[in-house]
This record gives sequence, structure tokens and C-alpha cells, in this order.
Amino acid sequence: MENAFNDQIKLERARKKVKSIKGFYKHLAAYIIVNAVLLIVKAVNLEAGEPFLEWSTFSTALWWGLGLLFHGFGVFGTDVFLGSGWEERKIKEYMDKNPGEGSTKWE
Repeated sequence: MENAFNDQIKLERARKKVKSIKGFYKHLAAYIIVNAVLLIVKAVNLEAGEPFLEWSTFSTALWWGLGLLFHGFGVFGTDVFLGSGWEERKIKEYMDKNPGEGSTKWE
């Protein structure tokens, strides 16, 4: 009975995590589409001599991108780039290597 209860809790957590990840990818897709449209509209509607590369052109993408970054950290955690346990895996990998393998010399 307790095992079924634990499985139900695990299932609910997994569903919540998948829903969070799905929400992040929807946010990412909206970010890409909206900012691409904004950049295209800006490029098409430039007046003669008006520069494309100015703060107002990219400010929306920058600020929204920061929000998206924090959303990603909220969903995936801070281990997004190197993953959970990366340091331990790398240490084990280097310890398992035979001396003389590879081109890196540490000593």
C-alpha cells in the first residue's frame, strides 16, 4: 500500500516537472518568434540613414532574454550547463585514464 502511495507521489512530481519543462519551451518558442518578427519589422521599416544597430532594436530581446534565463534556471536548476555530478564524473574519468594517454600533461 505504501509503495503505491510513493509511486503516486513520484508520478505527480514527474508530471509537474514535465509541465514545467513544457512551459519553458513554449516560453522559448514565443521569445524566438516574437523577437524575430520585431527585428524583421524594424529592418523593413528603417528610414533612410537610420541605423539598425541601436539599443532600441535589441532592448526587448535583452530584457526578455534575461527573464527567459531565470525561467530556465527555475525549471532546470543551476546545473544546466555542466549537469549534476559533472565534477565527480570528470575526476573519475581522469583517474581512470592511463598515464601517457592524451596530449595534456598535468605535471
